[in-house]
Amino acid sequence: MELILQPILREQKSVFMQVMELMDYDFSVYSDDDINEYGYYGYSHIDDYWNEEVRHPYFIRADGKIAGLALVAGFHEFAAVQPANARCIAEFFVMLKYRRRGIGKEAAMRVFDLHPGNWEVTQWKTNKPAQAFWQDVIAAYTKGAYTRFTAADGHNVFTFNNENRQ
Repeated sequence: MELILQPILREQKSVFMQVMELMDYDFSVYSDDDINEYGYYGYSHIDDYWNEEVRHPYFIRADGKIAGLALVAGFHEFAAVQPANARCIAEFFVMLKYRRRGIGKEAAMRVFDLHPGNWEVTQWKTNKPAQAFWQDVIAAYTKGAYTRFTAADGHNVFTFNNENRQ
């Protein structure tokens, strides 16, 4: 299966918003979010991905089809002081049909390679599948050179630096 990370263009905003709705639906089992009166979950940072230099949106494509998305942002949520070249996975989603095929792992590693820096990857304490996924991906990607901790609010947090990755 051919995997491509495609930067999301402003002209693709409506598709981006629809994939975010699918992600929010899927994630609602962990977030306990409900749709609004218009039938949407809504994502408040859509336009930020074209208005802020530190944000980078990607569609994950498998054999040309949209299989998910990866959103990168230039900050750490749980750092007392923002590190130089801060990066985080703001959102990461692989549609059910494409899970357990290695697509998510490969996409995540490509995202890391595209954005060298000090990474933070977080998961909600209730999202055990995401915790297992990121444990596997980050351990493989860093060859064990990462830190893992639990934030005060219960989030599971991984940090690592890939600026000098060989």
